[in-house]
Amino acid sequence: MLLTRKGPAGQRSSGRFAAGLSESLSRALPTMDRRAFLKRSGIGVGAGLAISQTPLLRKARAADAPAAGAKAKHEVKRTVCTHCSVGCAVDAVVENGVWVRQEPVFDSPINLGAHCAKGAALREHGHGEYRLKYPMKLVNGKYQRISWDVALQEIADRLLDTRKKNGPDSVFWVGSSKHNNEQAQLLRKFVSFFGTNNCDHQARICHSTTVAGVANTWGYGAMTNSYNDMQFSKAVMYIGSNAAEAHPVSMLHMLHAKEGGAKMIVVDPRYTRTAAKSDQYVRIRSGSDIPYLYGMLYHIFKNGWEDKQYINDRVFGMDKVREEVMKWTPDRVEEACGVPEAEVFKAAETMAMNRPSSVVWCMGQTQHTTGNAIVRASCLLQLALGNVGKSGGGTNIFRGHDNVQGATDVGPNPDSLPGYYGLAAGAWKHWCAVWGVDYEWVKSQFASQAMMEKSGTTVSRWVDAVLEKNELIDQDSNVKAMVFWGHAPNSQTRGLEMKKAFDALDTLVVIDPYPSATAAMAAMKVDGQEINPNRAVYLLPAATQFETSGSVTASNRSIQWREKVIEPLFESRTDHMIMYQLAEKLGFAKQLVAKIKLVPGKGGMMEPEPEDMLREINRGSWTIGYTGQSPERLKAHMRNMHLFDVKTLRAKGGKDPVTGYDLTGDYFGLPWPCYGTPELKHPGSPNLYDNSRHVMDGGGNFRANFGVEKDGVSLLAEDGSHSVGADITTGYPEFDHVLLKKLGWWDDLTEAEKKAAEGKNWKTDLSGGIQRVCLKVHGVHPFGNAKARAVVWNFPDPVPVHREPLFGTRPDLMAKYPTHDDKKAFWRMPTLYKSVQQKNVEAGLDKKFPIILTSGRLVEYEGGGEETRSNPWLAELQQENFVEINPKAANDRGIRNGEYVVVSTPTGARIKVRALVTPRVGPDTAFIPFHFSGWWQGKDMLEFYPEGAAPIVRGEAVNTATTYGYDSVTMMQETKTTICNIERFTA
Repeated sequence: MLLTRKGPAGQRSSGRFAAGLSESLSRALPTMDRRAFLKRSGIGVGAGLAISQTPLLRKARAADAPAAGAKAKHEVKRTVCTHCSVGCAVDAVVENGVWVRQEPVFDSPINLGAHCAKGAALREHGHGEYRLKYPMKLVNGKYQRISWDVALQEIADRLLDTRKKNGPDSVFWVGSSKHNNEQAQLLRKFVSFFGTNNCDHQARICHSTTVAGVANTWGYGAMTNSYNDMQFSKAVMYIGSNAAEAHPVSMLHMLHAKEGGAKMIVVDPRYTRTAAKSDQYVRIRSGSDIPYLYGMLYHIFKNGWEDKQYINDRVFGMDKVREEVMKWTPDRVEEACGVPEAEVFKAAETMAMNRPSSVVWCMGQTQHTTGNAIVRASCLLQLALGNVGKSGGGTNIFRGHDNVQGATDVGPNPDSLPGYYGLAAGAWKHWCAVWGVDYEWVKSQFASQAMMEKSGTTVSRWVDAVLEKNELIDQDSNVKAMVFWGHAPNSQTRGLEMKKAFDALDTLVVIDPYPSATAAMAAMKVDGQEINPNRAVYLLPAATQFETSGSVTASNRSIQWREKVIEPLFESRTDHMIMYQLAEKLGFAKQLVAKIKLVPGKGGMMEPEPEDMLREINRGSWTIGYTGQSPERLKAHMRNMHLFDVKTLRAKGGKDPVTGYDLTGDYFGLPWPCYGTPELKHPGSPNLYDNSRHVMDGGGNFRANFGVEKDGVSLLAEDGSHSVGADITTGYPEFDHVLLKKLGWWDDLTEAEKKAAEGKNWKTDLSGGIQRVCLKVHGVHPFGNAKARAVVWNFPDPVPVHREPLFGTRPDLMAKYPTHDDKKAFWRMPTLYKSVQQKNVEAGLDKKFPIILTSGRLVEYEGGGEETRSNPWLAELQQENFVEINPKAANDRGIRNGEYVVVSTPTGARIKVRALVTPRVGPDTAFIPFHFSGWWQGKDMLEFYPEGAAPIVRGEAVNTATTYGYDSVTMMQETKTTICNIERFTA
């Protein structure tokens, strides 16, 4: 099944230039034939250029033709789509080293042979013409080609000089959610050895509020069930998720559930393509999720629909939640979110009367100043209904990039070492032992032990780390140098200030297959704005994930192994080769690969072996169960997808013909936690917290991660609430060497395990003995058995509270539901809340900017869009950025469909986009997709891109105009609720 893009007005596009664009697109945008489109996009169509530069017209050729009589080398390489987090498998057909075509993997239990438009166009990313082809340096405003040796040496010299003058925290490292797990973990180690926690990646600005909110409610910050498990749901509510466009293939499983009678509710400020499949669509005011969810809980509690036994046995503090919920009477709910009582009641009744029911959310919930609270409100709904830990229930949280889940789990987080171990001395000592390096040496790389154990700056605030007054920043120096390692800046808010920060840097390094808007923003000159005369900008061409191998974690926590499809093209090098070579120049290469095998890579140069890099993750990530997924087990799963059930993800039986490994009982991709060593053969955990199964059958319970008592009340689960077959039938704390001895289980360890486990707990015992004894011998969970927390006492709002956004159109509600007080030192930065909100009210911004501006995704583009907008097959589907505006709002402003308009915001930004007049949005709301870059307030930035490496489609970035605002726990940026005005464009 191929899920293709529909045009902006809702009709399906033909997908071919020759057939023309859809009728709806024709109304919204000028129609162009293929020649006009290519010419306008800067693609040559002359006799010489057509063959050499245009993939649309060029046939794939083998790098070297086989000798006469020789048989062509034909290979099929199994890989995974590099776009969203669904994890669709693809078979790449390679002839003599050239990727000539691709086939969908019908055996994949995740995508069942389906692709969306992006997945169907993957081959072009492997042979893309618009990539960065060789290292470059910005010289006199233009990018010039340099050698790898020169680039690496100059970069290292500048970073070491910056470190010497300003300290290690003066360099900020932005990692990537598109790195594989192995590269993500290696980068966190790399940054640690440089001596800083100033590192982050895309997850901060997509699902950090999910991770924090969910983990602090019941233990782990991830999707509880799976796409497949939704086929067992009787009702599903999508709130802040447009899965039909953001995660198209996930909809297969929802549609199968609907065929079985499942009810579907969609809650969104915008009528989306997901809403078009719903049984009930609820339009809420952006940012009012908590009033709506509390409105549902009001009816659930009032009618006695809550699962009282479940709450008693497995939930702490629901009585406090009920007190808050019952304040939200239907009239207050309607005032705050605009939804009449009957609609709220209907949704509550549907979820309560059709259990198990599931909740799906994405960035529509997370990207708010109250994102952590919104996420927890959704968790509370599911806890009240008893839906967590149940097949067909749970919170199905769809992640964004293909490996944003894995990069979050083991990658460059500013507040944690791999596996969410935190930054305390014990966590550092654990990972130093895993890495085979001396703890004292690592500590000496940091400015101090205090800085070693202090959370770093977030990617959402790097701009302020550069520009803020030094005395207000909780580190010695402002950030002077930035390394963008696979991250798009147009996905971040406050674009105008970001440009100033780029210009103020001493050093900027961009490592990416597609240099993204970073390169163009750095080279662009803005009138009246000075660029640091001593600044140096470097671009390094990284290989794509098709040019290396490694593991990637889908949103449902299943891990898949990608085979290398082709060798790195042009002068690109794999990310882990670049890390190793840069570490050589910086002086810690020996430590970086102390326990990792080096193998020949491109050109015979040495690079860390991905399989060995995964084994290092396995040796250290005991907390979240990344220990059982050895490369051998994962590769066996990839070869034998046909053995796995498409609903349960379980292998019913069968052996891998290559290794003889018996897959019987495994869940596909060994979804974490997959505890113990690979030899223990834990099958993975398809549904978290499911106590209807034995722990060695993927079962579990809520994590005892918050102590055993609060205010004199036990936090442990009640008697009888335990996993099937457990030797302890009541609640219990997490396991360590002391508890094993008290229970008389110490002698269940081998002598070698006793030696390793002495003085350790289940998270730091490198032998895995504590986990083995708990799981296999006694059937208990190593992380204990506790109640979920309805009250998160360590958060600013222990019970979620509705707070209005900093920029809004309802000053009356801002007065009733004010935001937080300002914070002085929060993630090393002062963070403003109430002062900004009050200033906006006093300035009457709701009158000047009366429309709520929100943003989201399109099916044909992904993330910052540089990669997908450089793909001709995708570029044809949406050639310009646009703003959706309601017919009433458009008519009031004299705006006609398809005209250029200017969208202005309180930042002073004025972005130029096409008007798409549609009732999808209400009169008070406008929507702009966030995948675009390459225009700057009406001006095409083409001249500032490196030659040959500009995307085909360029347009205004909505985040050039978005405003200030950050979540009170994680620094998640506010993108879904700001304000704007829209006017006709006049030249």
